[in-house]
Amino acid sequence: MKKIFLLTPITIMSFLCLSSPSFASVYIKYSNHDDQKHEMTVQMDGSTKKVTFNSRTSGAATIQGSGKDAVIETSCGKVEVKDDAKIEIKNGCVKVL
Repeated sequence: MKKIFLLTPITIMSFLCLSSPSFASVYIKYSNHDDQKHEMTVQMDGSTKKVTFNSRTSGAATIQGSGKDAVIETSCGKVEVKDDAKIEIKNGCVKVL
């Protein structure tokens, strides 16, 4: 009888932990020094998304997907960013800090 009471909570916890879906995203903190907002293409998990960085401001953007890194396409080239990255935008170019 004691074994059943001990095994039941362990079984339930294992089921809940293993059956829950895993979510991932890339969170970017940015500082845009340009007078214009930039809409940049971001590649993540084989799909393409658009991210807007507002002008003359600091902020954050979250790119939804199943990975922990993404590639931002700019006029200056492609820049790889990882989750919780800090970037700076000047003259339309992205620099990872």
